[in-house]
Amino acid sequence: MILLCVVLASCTSTKSTSSDAKPVTQLDGTWELNYITGPRIAFQGLYPEQKPEVFFDTKQNLVSGNDSCNLFSSELKLKASAIDFTGPMAMTKKMCMEGQEGQQLFMSTINKIDHYEVSADGKTLTFKTGDMAMMRFTKK
Repeated sequence: MILLCVVLASCTSTKSTSSDAKPVTQLDGTWELNYITGPRIAFQGLYPEQKPEVFFDTKQNLVSGNDSCNLFSSELKLKASAIDFTGPMAMTKKMCMEGQEGQQLFMSTINKIDHYEVSADGKTLTFKTGDMAMMRFTKK
């Protein structure tokens, strides 16, 4: 019985330290939103002036960006592929008449994200909740 527990534990630890795990530095840089789930308005209608962007600096442990109007920044909270945007976030309060629905949708959706995936070629970032792709970004 003890041998079985040792074998199972060693299999589990081998799995979690897989050599194909990508470093968090793959997030570094600016990512532009090109898909968001849920709206009944065309993507271009949600963001007529500017598409939202997210910028990651893993060395400084910071995330920042814009919701197409207002700027935001926060501490970057990562653990493997898990990511958390629910903590305190500094944000500007500009009044932007165009794209208000898009701005609100962006911020409410980003607060639901629990993990991320970066494509093998490093050009696409997908934010997910559970198994569902909620937001997709392209590397700038």
